[in-house]
Amino acid sequence: MRIISGKFKGRRLEVSRKLSARPTTDFAKEGLFNLLNNRIDFEDIRVLDLFAGTGSIGIEFISRGCKEVIAVELCEKNCASIRKACSILQINNLLLHRTDVFKFISNCHTRFDVIYADPPYDSDKIIALPDLIIQHKLIAENGLFILEHSAKQQFDKHPHFDFHRKYGNVHFSIFKQEKEK
Repeated sequence: MRIISGKFKGRRLEVSRKLSARPTTDFAKEGLFNLLNNRIDFEDIRVLDLFAGTGSIGIEFISRGCKEVIAVELCEKNCASIRKACSILQINNLLLHRTDVFKFISNCHTRFDVIYADPPYDSDKIIALPDLIIQHKLIAENGLFILEHSAKQQFDKHPHFDFHRKYGNVHFSIFKQEKEK
């Protein structure tokens, strides 16, 4: 996996074959970040990376100037890989929490400009994620929630759904937190 843009552009992240993660493809990641380039200013934003896996999405945000990334991952092997990548790249603004994503969401009282979630595609809890994120008020005003999923799930009827993009077999549904009245 490579870092697409920013100060770490072109650097490759070494990923063990023993990791229990399905990394987002470089093709899908490049498409997503090209889309985000037109929608957000990466500097001074706070990002929440749920089901962080290899950490490549969070590291991509940091490479582009993001102020802070909170990464949540349960698997220790994946966490060790993220810590190693941050050490090699000398990243100190990616804060890793080794915990269950759903427990983290329930206990989090911080708002984020961008929330990215890449849960296991076969998880039966994936459908509940947009509602949990909205209910716990984790998205900052005018913030985005990006959910990576397979073709099996469709979110276009969700009240906070904004748009959908497909890159190969990877689907991204984007939800928006509207201004509070």
